[in-house]
Amino acid sequence: MAVMGFHHLEELFRRGASLDIKKGHAKEVTDIVEQKLYDLLLMGQKAAKYNGRDVIWKYDLPITKGLEETINEFKKLEQEVEVKDILERLATHPPLLELEIELEKSLPEIVGGLTLVLARIMKKIDEENRAVSHELIERAKGIMDLTL
Repeated sequence: MAVMGFHHLEELFRRGASLDIKKGHAKEVTDIVEQKLYDLLLMGQKAAKYNGRDVIWKYDLPITKGLEETINEFKKLEQEVEVKDILERLATHPPLLELEIELEKSLPEIVGGLTLVLARIMKKIDEENRAVSHELIERAKGIMDLTL
């Protein structure tokens, strides 16, 4: 199971960035989002350890102003992402410290925000085209890797 199902992903890309994504590209996109979430949690773990805690708090994550605003925009779209699916995917990565309840409850919104950021980066790269391609995904991933 991915961090987000295809139909939710398709709707989010359409409503949030005016992009059309095909099922064949969904795994690429959700893999990037999953990795970026893990990266945020990994940095949150460093902050928690630095502060002498064995639990990652929501505010340990390095959420930038732009990502926070995109998370808020995702909330307005009223898309649903299941926390259970996210936790199942995170379990396939090297273990992290325990997540506080507030952070765990926020995971769907963070995943939604990361997905929306990725979609909007794609749109900025090619504003004239509605179709998502492998090349476009790779270019957007490169930008996300540099910034998140």
